[in-house]
Amino acid sequence: MIKKYLVVITVACAIAVISAKTAHGQSGISATDPASAVNVFLGTSGDHGQLSPAASYPFGMLSIAPQTYPNLHAGYEHNAKKVLGFTHNRFEGVGCMGSGGNILIKPFLGDSPDETELLKSSEAAGPGFYRIGFENGISANIAVHKNSGTEAYTFPANNKHGFYINLSHTLANGFVAEEHTANSNTLSGWVDARTTCGAGVYRTYYSINFNAPVKFDADADHKLIVRVEGAEKGVILNIGVSSVDVAHAQASAKNNGIKALQTASHTDWNKTLGTLEVSGDAETQKLFYSLLYRTVQSPYLISEADGTYRGTDGSLQKTNKTVYNGWSIWDNYRTQLPLMSLLYPDKYADMITSIASMYKYGKKDYATQHEPSNTVRTEHAIVVLLDAWRKGFKFDINRIADSLIAEGNRLDFDKPDKALESSYDAWALSRLMDIAGRKAESAKFRAVAIKYRDYWEKDFEDITKRDVDRMQARGLYQGTIWQYRWFVPFDVKGLINLVGGEQKYMEQLDYFFANDLYNHANEPDIQAPFMYNMTSQPWKSQKMAHKYAADTVVQYYFNDNSRGIDPFVNRIYRNQPDTYVRTMDDDGGAMSGWYVFTACGIMPACVGEPVFYLNAPLFSGVKFNFPDGKKFNITTTNFAARNIYITSATLNGKQLNRNWLTYAELRKGGTLNLTLSDKPDKNWGTQNQYITDINAK
Repeated sequence: MIKKYLVVITVACAIAVISAKTAHGQSGISATDPASAVNVFLGTSGDHGQLSPAASYPFGMLSIAPQTYPNLHAGYEHNAKKVLGFTHNRFEGVGCMGSGGNILIKPFLGDSPDETELLKSSEAAGPGFYRIGFENGISANIAVHKNSGTEAYTFPANNKHGFYINLSHTLANGFVAEEHTANSNTLSGWVDARTTCGAGVYRTYYSINFNAPVKFDADADHKLIVRVEGAEKGVILNIGVSSVDVAHAQASAKNNGIKALQTASHTDWNKTLGTLEVSGDAETQKLFYSLLYRTVQSPYLISEADGTYRGTDGSLQKTNKTVYNGWSIWDNYRTQLPLMSLLYPDKYADMITSIASMYKYGKKDYATQHEPSNTVRTEHAIVVLLDAWRKGFKFDINRIADSLIAEGNRLDFDKPDKALESSYDAWALSRLMDIAGRKAESAKFRAVAIKYRDYWEKDFEDITKRDVDRMQARGLYQGTIWQYRWFVPFDVKGLINLVGGEQKYMEQLDYFFANDLYNHANEPDIQAPFMYNMTSQPWKSQKMAHKYAADTVVQYYFNDNSRGIDPFVNRIYRNQPDTYVRTMDDDGGAMSGWYVFTACGIMPACVGEPVFYLNAPLFSGVKFNFPDGKKFNITTTNFAARNIYITSATLNGKQLNRNWLTYAELRKGGTLNLTLSDKPDKNWGTQNQYITDINAK
């Protein structure tokens, strides 16, 4: 998505500390403790990912991290020394100028917060916790579990101290309104702020309990000074958040104890990350789990244990299911959401129900004015719903059919890129209407989808024009004509014919990659490395998958809609704060999800079809541990770093000549063995190929 423009604190705890300094020195990854392999500082420096080391919980709204100076998308810069305070939510890895950053809390010494400068002297963090020490002797130890957070502050002895709280703080000047009540030792209320890119408004309810006697003084509009009364050296803040109301936030703001909260969070992080086990190089394992960690930050679980939740119209609702919100679908429907469908099918069933429910309560392409959580955008939700249905995730399609049709009638075909994207939606809607038994509407939207050929011939066929490699040419939102011309995932057979046949198609794809026209800094063409799989040369996709996941690449295009004079030359995925191509956002797990899929040796062929292409994994073994107890193993013969080509395969002991598997085959459990080589077998994968075809029944 586009953007606008150490020292470890030692604690008596059995949980391993992963810090920016130590993350690369650890040897051996325990299959039962993948959380300890996670480097939460990956992607937290410069314009490289827009990520933060916040204490967080899988799919949790509460995310506590420092607000550093100067401001960046995620509110945190790894190399920054000055800290302005701690904020309590953020949407990880998104564009525009980021969003979140609500409820800033700054500990201070003396009588005025202006007299205290927080300069970082030590830092450590991992899944579920964050710790920092400052030069003035203040330190903070933070843990998060579900909607509960604990912030344990230690102050130098014999000093007055307190907290400055800014209830209007946001990352991108997105404050709208707030109300609060301060009494005894508790501050509670709600904050309204703008969603990512300022499109909508979301509300966060909160409660903050202080374990020491405090006095609340108004400082300015929406700002408070909280003075600690007494000489307590340590002050603990127990924090709860909710999308429903203050009462539920108060129920989460309980005194759990910092160690107990961190231990509970670490246990749940291990359960979440443990759905995948990988065997091989320890450093690659650390990178893998650090990126898998990024794929499960959102969407957010917004319903309470009693089933209450808020719809996207702000209404109070109740259900016996789990409800999610906080979407970046335009970005991550290509990778992250399909990954969730495979790794967490139990949760994904409720995610799909939640997406379908948006059509009931009100859905906008970006956000409504009554979102129950921070969110980004929801274009291509139709494709996600079709993909889910084809994988066995059912929802009440007839209940929302009219709303789906209304959205289909609003599809935008004005610009070349929009025309191809909307054609994809029209194709998915046609399939959904067929499932719903609405044959007339199905035929209507199929006719709309098939008109992509006219748009393609008008803008994408002729690649001799001078603007085909220019960002935003002809009104493109992001990307170039070269990058968008491959975006016909639902009818690659038709695309090959439009290009002029397979030979010409492969020649143009070769030219595209050989001349560094591909752009991995953004999502529009991230499926392109796998598009040789539909030809007589699938080995080239195996080569490209490995190159962009694990080898040095040249990238001229960046996510600020520029084609740089000086290219990026490096590996894209590195386990360090300045990972990724410069200006590249993780986009709600989209880019980390691309790596996780590729590292495992599979990639969605077309979202909307339950099929995955195969490539050589980055590990000698990969095990999927599904929630129902079934396991799918990917094993290798002749595994080595240079062996990037598949020469043969067996599925459950039987020869497999095709280069793809279905979702059902993966979820059923079993063993896929891939024999690898440093030289391509130019025949393997050319039989029984999977090629999308809009005319297929």
